[in-house]
Amino acid sequence: MMLKLGLLAGFLCLCIFAVAIYDSTRFVKVSYKIANAEVKKRVKFVLLADLHNRRYGPHNEKLFAAIEAEKPDFILSAGDLITSVPKLSMEPAEELVRNLAERYPFYYANGNHEYRIYHDPEKFGGMGAEYRSVLEKSGVCLLENQSVVMADEGIRIYGLDLPPRFYHKFRKTPPGKEELDRILGTASRGEYRILLAHNPAYFEAYASWGADLTLSGHVHGGIMRLPWLGGVLSTSLTLFPKYDGGEFRLGEKRMIVSRGLGSHTIPIRIFNPAELVAVELAPKGTDTQKEKNRK
Repeated sequence: MMLKLGLLAGFLCLCIFAVAIYDSTRFVKVSYKIANAEVKKRVKFVLLADLHNRRYGPHNEKLFAAIEAEKPDFILSAGDLITSVPKLSMEPAEELVRNLAERYPFYYANGNHEYRIYHDPEKFGGMGAEYRSVLEKSGVCLLENQSVVMADEGIRIYGLDLPPRFYHKFRKTPPGKEELDRILGTASRGEYRILLAHNPAYFEAYASWGADLTLSGHVHGGIMRLPWLGGVLSTSLTLFPKYDGGEFRLGEKRMIVSRGLGSHTIPIRIFNPAELVAVELAPKGTDTQKEKNRK
Protein backbone atom coordinates (compact mmCIF):
# COMPACT_ATOMS: atom_id res chain seq x y z
CA MET A 1 0.00 0.00 0.00
CA MET A 2 2.77 2.43 0.93
CA LEU A 3 4.53 1.64 -2.34
CA LYS A 4 1.37 2.45 -4.30
CA LEU A 5 0.92 5.72 -2.42
CA GLY A 6 4.55 6.60 -3.05
CA LEU A 7 4.20 5.85 -6.76
CA LEU A 8 0.99 7.90 -6.92
CA ALA A 9 2.64 10.83 -5.14
CA GLY A 10 5.61 10.62 -7.49
CA PHE A 11 3.31 10.54 -10.50
CA LEU A 12 1.38 13.59 -9.27
CA CYS A 13 4.62 15.48 -8.66
CA LEU A 14 5.78 14.58 -12.16
CA CYS A 15 2.47 15.81 -13.61
CA ILE A 16 2.71 19.11 -11.73
CA PHE A 17 6.31 19.52 -12.87
CA ALA A 18 5.24 18.92 -16.48
CA VAL A 19 2.43 21.48 -16.14
CA ALA A 20 4.88 23.99 -14.64
CA ILE A 21 7.25 23.54 -17.58
CA TYR A 22 4.40 23.87 -20.08
CA ASP A 23 2.77 26.89 -18.42
CA SER A 24 6.11 28.63 -18.05
CA THR A 25 6.78 28.54 -21.79
CA ARG A 26 3.50 29.81 -23.25
CA PHE A 27 0.94 32.57 -23.07
CA VAL A 28 -2.80 32.73 -23.74
CA LYS A 29 -4.97 35.57 -24.99
CA VAL A 30 -7.84 36.89 -22.87
CA SER A 31 -10.38 39.39 -24.21
CA TYR A 32 -12.84 41.71 -22.49
CA LYS A 33 -15.64 43.93 -23.77
CA ILE A 34 -16.85 46.95 -21.81
CA ALA A 35 -19.58 49.45 -22.71
CA ASN A 36 -19.91 52.82 -20.99
CA ALA A 37 -21.91 55.97 -21.66
CA GLU A 38 -18.79 58.17 -21.55
CA VAL A 39 -17.10 56.26 -24.36
CA LYS A 40 -17.87 57.97 -27.67
CA LYS A 41 -16.25 55.60 -30.12
CA ARG A 42 -15.44 51.91 -30.17
CA VAL A 43 -11.75 51.25 -29.57
CA LYS A 44 -9.58 48.25 -28.87
CA PHE A 45 -6.29 48.08 -27.03
CA VAL A 46 -3.81 45.49 -25.85
CA LEU A 47 -2.51 45.54 -22.28
CA LEU A 48 1.08 44.47 -21.56
CA ALA A 49 2.27 43.81 -18.01
CA ASP A 50 5.10 42.00 -16.26
CA LEU A 51 7.03 40.87 -19.31
CA HIS A 52 10.22 40.93 -17.20
CA ASN A 53 12.44 40.77 -20.29
CA ARG A 54 10.82 37.55 -21.46
CA ARG A 55 11.08 36.49 -25.11
CA TYR A 56 8.58 34.33 -26.95
CA GLY A 57 10.54 33.22 -29.97
CA PRO A 58 13.38 35.15 -31.65
CA HIS A 59 12.82 38.90 -31.31
CA ASN A 60 9.57 38.12 -29.44
CA GLU A 61 8.00 37.29 -32.80
CA LYS A 62 5.27 35.06 -31.29
CA LEU A 63 4.14 37.78 -28.91
CA PHE A 64 4.34 40.46 -31.57
CA ALA A 65 2.29 38.34 -33.98
CA ALA A 66 -0.36 37.76 -31.32
CA ILE A 67 -0.60 41.50 -30.68
CA GLU A 68 -0.88 42.27 -34.39
CA ALA A 69 -3.63 39.66 -34.75
CA GLU A 70 -5.74 41.64 -32.28
CA LYS A 71 -5.56 44.73 -34.55
CA PRO A 72 -5.45 47.15 -31.60
CA ASP A 73 -5.91 50.90 -31.91
CA PHE A 74 -3.23 51.47 -29.27
CA ILE A 75 -1.05 49.70 -26.71
CA LEU A 76 -1.09 50.17 -22.94
CA SER A 77 1.54 48.98 -20.48
CA ALA A 78 0.90 48.55 -16.77
CA GLY A 79 4.62 48.25 -16.06
CA ASP A 80 7.41 45.81 -15.28
CA LEU A 81 8.33 45.05 -18.85
CA ILE A 82 11.90 44.94 -17.53
CA THR A 83 13.46 43.40 -14.41
CA SER A 84 15.46 45.53 -12.00
CA VAL A 85 18.63 43.46 -11.72
CA PRO A 86 21.90 45.43 -12.02
CA LYS A 87 23.60 45.02 -15.42
CA LEU A 88 20.84 42.70 -16.70
CA SER A 89 20.16 43.22 -20.40
CA MET A 90 16.86 44.95 -21.14
CA GLU A 91 17.04 44.23 -24.86
CA PRO A 92 13.98 41.91 -24.99
CA ALA A 93 11.73 44.66 -23.59
CA GLU A 94 13.46 47.43 -25.52
CA GLU A 95 13.13 45.59 -28.82
CA LEU A 96 9.45 44.84 -28.27
CA VAL A 97 8.71 48.44 -27.29
CA ARG A 98 10.52 49.79 -30.36
CA ASN A 99 8.71 47.44 -32.73
CA LEU A 100 5.28 48.11 -31.26
CA ALA A 101 5.75 51.88 -31.05
CA GLU A 102 6.53 51.95 -34.78
CA ARG A 103 3.03 50.69 -35.49
CA TYR A 104 0.76 51.81 -32.66
CA PRO A 105 0.34 54.67 -30.19
CA PHE A 106 1.91 53.34 -26.99
CA TYR A 107 1.08 54.59 -23.47
CA TYR A 108 3.30 53.34 -20.67
CA ALA A 109 3.01 53.49 -16.88
CA ASN A 110 5.82 52.30 -14.65
CA GLY A 111 5.82 49.28 -12.40
CA ASN A 112 7.97 48.90 -9.32
CA HIS A 113 10.87 47.55 -11.41
CA GLU A 114 10.98 50.61 -13.68
CA TYR A 115 10.68 52.84 -10.63
CA ARG A 116 13.76 51.22 -9.09
CA ILE A 117 16.04 51.67 -12.09
CA TYR A 118 14.93 55.29 -12.55
CA HIS A 119 15.38 56.31 -8.92
CA ASP A 120 18.45 54.36 -7.78
CA PRO A 121 21.30 55.05 -10.23
CA GLU A 122 23.84 54.19 -7.55
CA LYS A 123 22.63 50.58 -7.64
CA PHE A 124 21.49 50.28 -11.26
CA GLY A 125 24.00 52.55 -12.97
CA GLY A 126 22.79 53.86 -16.32
CA MET A 127 19.94 51.36 -16.74
CA GLY A 128 17.27 53.93 -15.95
CA ALA A 129 18.65 56.55 -18.33
CA GLU A 130 19.08 53.92 -21.06
CA TYR A 131 15.53 52.60 -20.77
CA ARG A 132 13.96 56.04 -20.57
CA SER A 133 15.92 57.04 -23.68
CA VAL A 134 14.60 54.01 -25.58
CA LEU A 135 11.02 54.90 -24.65
CA GLU A 136 11.43 58.54 -25.62
CA LYS A 137 13.21 57.84 -28.92
CA SER A 138 10.57 55.26 -29.81
CA GLY A 139 7.79 57.79 -29.31
CA VAL A 140 6.26 56.04 -26.31
CA CYS A 141 4.10 58.27 -24.12
CA LEU A 142 5.43 57.67 -20.60
CA LEU A 143 2.77 58.56 -18.03
CA GLU A 144 4.40 59.24 -14.67
CA ASN A 145 1.49 60.58 -12.61
CA GLN A 146 0.27 62.24 -15.78
CA SER A 147 -2.64 61.78 -18.16
CA VAL A 148 -3.40 61.98 -21.85
CA VAL A 149 -6.81 62.55 -23.42
CA MET A 150 -8.35 60.89 -26.45
CA ALA A 151 -10.98 63.48 -27.23
CA ASP A 152 -12.65 61.71 -30.14
CA GLU A 153 -13.07 58.55 -28.08
CA GLY A 154 -14.08 60.30 -24.84
CA ILE A 155 -11.25 58.60 -22.95
CA ARG A 156 -8.55 59.89 -20.60
CA ILE A 157 -5.64 57.62 -19.66
CA TYR A 158 -3.80 58.17 -16.37
CA GLY A 159 -0.51 56.56 -15.39
CA LEU A 160 0.13 56.11 -11.66
CA ASP A 161 3.74 55.94 -10.49
CA LEU A 162 3.81 54.77 -6.87
CA PRO A 163 6.99 54.79 -4.75
CA PRO A 164 8.36 51.66 -3.02
CA ARG A 165 6.43 52.11 0.22
CA PHE A 166 3.30 51.00 -1.64
CA TYR A 167 4.96 47.70 -2.56
CA HIS A 168 6.02 46.52 0.90
CA LYS A 169 5.84 42.79 1.38
CA PHE A 170 3.41 41.38 3.94
CA ARG A 171 1.46 44.63 4.38
CA LYS A 172 -0.62 47.13 2.44
CA THR A 173 -0.47 50.91 2.80
CA PRO A 174 -3.36 52.14 0.65
CA PRO A 175 -3.13 55.68 -0.72
CA GLY A 176 -6.04 57.84 0.37
CA LYS A 177 -8.19 59.82 -2.05
CA GLU A 178 -6.50 63.07 -1.02
CA GLU A 179 -3.10 61.54 -1.76
CA LEU A 180 -4.24 60.31 -5.16
CA ASP A 181 -5.73 63.75 -5.87
CA ARG A 182 -2.34 65.24 -5.04
CA ILE A 183 -0.43 62.72 -7.17
CA LEU A 184 -2.74 62.48 -10.18
CA GLY A 185 -4.92 65.55 -9.85
CA THR A 186 -8.67 65.45 -9.39
CA ALA A 187 -10.32 62.86 -11.61
CA SER A 188 -11.70 64.45 -14.77
CA ARG A 189 -15.40 64.64 -15.55
CA GLY A 190 -17.27 63.83 -18.72
CA GLU A 191 -14.64 61.30 -19.81
CA TYR A 192 -14.08 57.57 -19.40
CA ARG A 193 -11.13 57.38 -17.01
CA ILE A 194 -8.60 54.59 -17.47
CA LEU A 195 -5.98 54.26 -14.73
CA LEU A 196 -2.77 52.34 -15.34
CA ALA A 197 -1.83 51.30 -11.80
CA HIS A 198 0.69 48.48 -11.52
CA ASN A 199 -0.30 47.27 -8.05
CA PRO A 200 -3.91 45.97 -7.95
CA ALA A 201 -4.03 45.74 -4.15
CA TYR A 202 -5.49 49.24 -3.89
CA PHE A 203 -8.49 48.83 -6.19
CA GLU A 204 -10.83 50.37 -3.63
CA ALA A 205 -8.67 53.50 -3.44
CA TYR A 206 -8.43 53.78 -7.23
CA ALA A 207 -12.19 53.42 -7.63
CA SER A 208 -12.85 55.96 -4.87
CA TRP A 209 -10.51 58.42 -6.58
CA GLY A 210 -12.53 58.12 -9.80
CA ALA A 211 -11.02 55.45 -12.05
CA ASP A 212 -13.69 53.86 -14.23
CA LEU A 213 -11.32 51.15 -15.39
CA THR A 214 -8.12 50.25 -13.55
CA LEU A 215 -5.53 48.17 -15.40
CA SER A 216 -2.97 46.35 -13.27
CA GLY A 217 -0.53 43.46 -13.11
CA HIS A 218 2.20 42.82 -10.51
CA VAL A 219 0.76 39.65 -8.93
CA HIS A 220 1.69 37.26 -11.77
CA GLY A 221 -1.64 35.49 -11.36
CA GLY A 222 -0.61 34.16 -7.97
CA ILE A 223 2.21 32.04 -9.49
CA MET A 224 0.23 28.82 -8.92
CA ARG A 225 -3.56 28.63 -9.31
CA LEU A 226 -5.88 26.18 -7.58
CA PRO A 227 -9.49 25.38 -8.54
CA TRP A 228 -12.02 27.55 -6.64
CA LEU A 229 -9.19 29.22 -4.69
CA GLY A 230 -7.38 31.15 -7.42
CA GLY A 231 -3.81 32.38 -7.15
CA VAL A 232 -1.76 31.01 -4.26
CA LEU A 233 1.05 33.52 -3.71
CA SER A 234 1.44 37.15 -4.74
CA THR A 235 4.74 38.85 -5.50
CA SER A 236 4.31 40.58 -2.13
CA LEU A 237 4.30 37.10 -0.54
CA THR A 238 0.61 37.33 0.35
CA LEU A 239 -1.21 34.01 0.38
CA PHE A 240 -4.30 33.82 -1.84
CA PRO A 241 -4.27 37.46 -2.93
CA LYS A 242 -7.71 38.99 -3.40
CA TYR A 243 -6.86 40.53 -6.77
CA ASP A 244 -4.86 37.82 -8.47
CA GLY A 245 -5.96 38.05 -12.09
CA GLY A 246 -9.03 38.66 -14.20
CA GLU A 247 -11.86 41.17 -13.86
CA PHE A 248 -13.14 42.70 -10.62
CA ARG A 249 -15.98 45.15 -9.94
CA LEU A 250 -16.98 47.70 -7.35
CA GLY A 251 -20.37 48.95 -8.47
CA GLU A 252 -19.80 50.41 -11.93
CA LYS A 253 -16.02 50.56 -11.44
CA ARG A 254 -13.92 47.81 -12.94
CA MET A 255 -10.40 46.50 -12.66
CA ILE A 256 -8.67 44.12 -15.03
CA VAL A 257 -5.58 42.44 -13.62
CA SER A 258 -3.22 40.84 -16.11
CA ARG A 259 -1.55 37.66 -14.95
CA GLY A 260 1.53 38.95 -16.69
CA LEU A 261 3.73 37.80 -19.52
CA GLY A 262 6.84 36.78 -17.60
CA SER A 263 8.31 36.16 -14.16
CA HIS A 264 11.43 36.91 -12.16
CA THR A 265 12.22 35.79 -8.59
CA ILE A 266 10.00 32.69 -8.72
CA PRO A 267 10.35 31.75 -12.41
CA ILE A 268 7.56 29.17 -12.57
CA ARG A 269 3.85 29.10 -13.34
CA ILE A 270 1.59 26.21 -12.37
CA PHE A 271 -1.94 26.05 -13.86
CA ASN A 272 -1.28 29.73 -14.51
CA PRO A 273 -0.05 30.49 -18.04
CA ALA A 274 1.12 33.98 -18.90
CA GLU A 275 -1.47 36.08 -20.66
CA LEU A 276 -1.93 38.80 -23.23
CA VAL A 277 -4.97 40.96 -22.51
CA ALA A 278 -7.12 42.67 -25.15
CA VAL A 279 -9.90 45.09 -24.19
CA GLU A 280 -12.61 46.54 -26.40
CA LEU A 281 -14.41 49.68 -25.21
CA ALA A 282 -17.68 50.75 -26.78
CA PRO A 283 -20.46 53.28 -26.22
CA LYS A 284 -23.30 52.23 -23.91
CA GLY A 285 -25.82 49.94 -25.51
CA THR A 286 -23.39 47.55 -27.18
CA ASP A 287 -22.60 44.04 -26.06
CA THR A 288 -20.69 43.97 -22.76
CA GLN A 289 -20.17 40.24 -22.56
CA LYS A 290 -16.71 39.25 -21.44
CA GLU A 291 -15.03 36.88 -23.81
CA LYS A 292 -12.23 34.53 -22.92
CA ASN A 293 -10.11 32.91 -25.54
CA ARG A 294 -7.34 30.80 -24.04
CA LYS A 295 -5.15 29.14 -26.64
